[in-house]
Amino acid sequence: MTIELLYFARVREAIGRSAESVSPPDGIATIGALIAWLATRGGGYAEAFADPARIRAAVGEDFADLDSPIANAREIALFPPVTGG
Repeated sequence: MTIELLYFARVREAIGRSAESVSPPDGIATIGALIAWLATRGGGYAEAFADPARIRAAVGEDFADLDSPIANAREIALFPPVTGG
């Protein structure tokens, strides 16, 4: 399974890229597992995904939580929570 990942804001800054195609290993079935796997890549990935609770995700154009499945996902966006006033 190949997934296009899109990174935004501080996630993009930490990783140093705005998008990439990945093929997660077998057993990566949820957004939370995907984030944990990405964090094992070290460097900017470890920094960006050190606290999964601070990452928001969208599968396609739908917001998703850490328990959401990634099966059949073609595109997943990962970004920090938006703050504003």
